[in-house]
Amino acid sequence: MASAKGGEAMGPWFCLLAALLFMGTQSCPEVCNCVAKKKYGRHIADCSYRELQAVPLGLPSNATTLTLSVNHITSLQADSFVDLTDLQALWLSYNEIGAIADGTFAFLVQLRAIDVSYNQIVDFPWGDLSNLTTLQLLKLSSNRLEKVPPEAFRTLKDLRSLWLSGNKLAVLSEGTFDSMLLLSQLQINHNPFNCSCKAWWLKRWLEDTSVSVPEKESITCAAPDKLKGLILGRSLKLDCMIPSVQLAYHSSLGNSVLHDRLILRLHCSAVGKPPPEIRWKIQTSTQNVVINGPNVGEGGNWLSEGNSEQSKGRFLVFKNGSMAISEFSKEDEGIYTCQALNDVGSREASVNVALAGSENPAEGFLQNNIQASKPRTKACDKEELLKPDEKVVLIYLTPIAPKASSNGGTLWESWAWARLFLVLLLALYS
Repeated sequence: MASAKGGEAMGPWFCLLAALLFMGTQSCPEVCNCVAKKKYGRHIADCSYRELQAVPLGLPSNATTLTLSVNHITSLQADSFVDLTDLQALWLSYNEIGAIADGTFAFLVQLRAIDVSYNQIVDFPWGDLSNLTTLQLLKLSSNRLEKVPPEAFRTLKDLRSLWLSGNKLAVLSEGTFDSMLLLSQLQINHNPFNCSCKAWWLKRWLEDTSVSVPEKESITCAAPDKLKGLILGRSLKLDCMIPSVQLAYHSSLGNSVLHDRLILRLHCSAVGKPPPEIRWKIQTSTQNVVINGPNVGEGGNWLSEGNSEQSKGRFLVFKNGSMAISEFSKEDEGIYTCQALNDVGSREASVNVALAGSENPAEGFLQNNIQASKPRTKACDKEELLKPDEKVVLIYLTPIAPKASSNGGTLWESWAWARLFLVLLLALYS
């Protein structure tokens, strides 16, 4: 009997000792319930259903799971979880969270699950996700998100489940899900998708993916009006076409005699649905230039928007896709790429432009390549289409001084002002 009574007396002390072993120097807010799961090495702080309006202070720093669901929390600060670096799961669903400060989750590098569904989030701190490389579950459903950055999930290679349903997403960028190699479940239903050609990739992805996408019949179009209510799936026809592009050169040199200034003209023609925009990329030994759209207006005025000052005066890009390189010189040798882009995708074509000095005309090279290109050589005053795997080689030659004639003149007298010869050659890349 004595031992039984002793056991009964030890009961409360044993519970207190167990609690102390869990907390040690740890604290637990009065509104929360802190429990240790020894078998699994978990320390749970449950603060759900407590009518909380903010994250409570004094949470145990060794907590691995924190539950704050079903409260009235309105915002999260950068220091809300600053001491909880062991957290593996954070549950915040069914609150009133409308603002989350940048950095709130950034240092919780052991997180495997975040649930902030059923809140009022408009701007999520997407940059914080770059540190959460072990994350496996991310629930953002039933918020007010209007956009997801294309690179938002770039580092989440272990993510298995992503919930984005019930937001205000009209567009998702192509490649948004590409980096999540282990993704097995995706929820994007009940969003007001704009089924323009920007959604073409998503339609194709939904058709081909092995990822489980529940409620596909609820992935519908909110715009344009003619497609409103239709399911973004196999039955939906989108009138879209990826661009096709051709790159041509144009010269009107006539007798191939050049004056002091050499101007090279390239023309890029592209078709697609919707009509593609044209971007020029220039790579030389001294510079890399990207010109987005025309930089010269119809009246010859410079259009500075979207283009650097570096491109002015050297590379003239016109609305019809043509480019003129004024005073072309050795410094301008390099690769000229025309890129056509629309909402469906992009295509590009490139030419490699080079100049050869007169001191080394490489006559054998010229003869062989001229012979090889004869079947498709055209007059210099016409356009020639260049395949993407071909290049243009520009060679300038300084005329050799001719012998004097019997009357003391020269056979080249009428060409006294001529400085350069231009030879346009086409040669396949080896």
